[in-house]
Amino acid sequence: MFPGRPRLVILLARWIKDEKAPPLAKGIAVVLPPPPAARKVRKHLSADALYALVRDGFGKIADHRDPKAPIPLADALMSAFAMFSLKDPSLLAFQDRRNDPNLKALFGIGRIPSDTQMREILDPVDPEHLRPLFGDVFRQLQRGKALEPFAFYAGHYLLSLDGTGYFSSQKVHCPSCQVKEHKNGTVTYEHQMLGAVLIHPDFKEVIPLAPEPIQKQDGSTKNDCERNAARRLLRKIRQEHPHLKLIVVEDGLASNGPHVRDLIDNRMHFILGVKPGDHAFLFQQVEVARRKGRSPKLTWKDGDVTCEVSWVWDVPLNESNQDLRVHFLEYNEYGADGTRRKHFTWVTDLPVNRRNARLLVRGGRKRWSIENETFNTLKNQGYHFEHNYGHGVQNLSVVFAMLMMLAFLVDQTQQLCCPLFRAVWEKLGSKRALWDNLRSHFRHLLFRSMRHLYEVILHDLGKLPAPDTS
Repeated sequence: MFPGRPRLVILLARWIKDEKAPPLAKGIAVVLPPPPAARKVRKHLSADALYALVRDGFGKIADHRDPKAPIPLADALMSAFAMFSLKDPSLLAFQDRRNDPNLKALFGIGRIPSDTQMREILDPVDPEHLRPLFGDVFRQLQRGKALEPFAFYAGHYLLSLDGTGYFSSQKVHCPSCQVKEHKNGTVTYEHQMLGAVLIHPDFKEVIPLAPEPIQKQDGSTKNDCERNAARRLLRKIRQEHPHLKLIVVEDGLASNGPHVRDLIDNRMHFILGVKPGDHAFLFQQVEVARRKGRSPKLTWKDGDVTCEVSWVWDVPLNESNQDLRVHFLEYNEYGADGTRRKHFTWVTDLPVNRRNARLLVRGGRKRWSIENETFNTLKNQGYHFEHNYGHGVQNLSVVFAMLMMLAFLVDQTQQLCCPLFRAVWEKLGSKRALWDNLRSHFRHLLFRSMRHLYEVILHDLGKLPAPDTS
């Protein structure tokens, strides 16, 4: 059929029974042409290698149950990870895969739990036991030198921190839920977490580190909650990555004395947003310095737009923390008519000069990647981040959020490092279309590996022959 080329045989294991699907006899084999020249894939950064890495990591977590439990903890964790990797919209949707040979083979799962079993097994798991999995993937990125292009300034990496919610209910709650009391007397129970991702102005991809749950015990206001969670998260990041050079970028809520001291204590540089309404004393000192001529300025053209960056060295962070000295950085954009279109202000501990001022501005503005490329992706591009997969009575909601973020890390690693993944994504045009095709092929055909699956999608090898109507 295909002279001079080896044959690729894919066994059709089963077919979804619907009105459009032609009837197929069990065991029928379809002979397909091999794909064109295979794309070079770094093995240890491919989906297959990363799934095996995650599976090994789950196997190291001590099972809290009877050693004779019929479904190992590692199988339950890997099943949940697979659910988020395949972007199934619910546990019930995933439950249909319990006898799926692809799921067992490609994700290395022995026994797949039912939805009820998964909730019961994972609810008591300590979310802290999942943190090492993020480090395992991170080390593979380091090993493959995939992190080197992410270096932003003098060997330092940009780390963006921000909080987000992923569960909200007026009925379901647990002891760790944050409680929001409304003026009309109703109460909302919420789960939030503080995310941390490596970013770079030249990349759309982000590299998530393990997030930190925000607990009820962290306080009753947004400032207190994120500040206390950030203190824990910064300490953990430094323990997990003792030699990683970091520049933390955050919004104006972070530019306070206690948080800046935490950053300094953890040997992290910073570029933090500031606003006149929250930092009146700082802006007063900046104005004094400018009147004394202590504010260098750079101006350049970008098409019809005029860009301007200025800075002031060595000013106090605020009136209560005058011993904390920072450098003030301001950026403005003006249209052709002279109207100011954009305005940003930050404080930093990095020495600002004419050689690096424009670069530091790019770093400060890139902070939004944690919102745009991380949280918005999780909420709007098929991950179902805000769907309640299960709340539980102990840790289930947090465990599911951690596993979803781990699946997102593996996806981002593929997007950054796997030409085959990027080619499939480019062909299909969107992440949602990619996930839909992945799930469809998963159900229809039998695969040897994730690489095999991607190649079938990329080269249209999974198309069934037209039914014989004669």
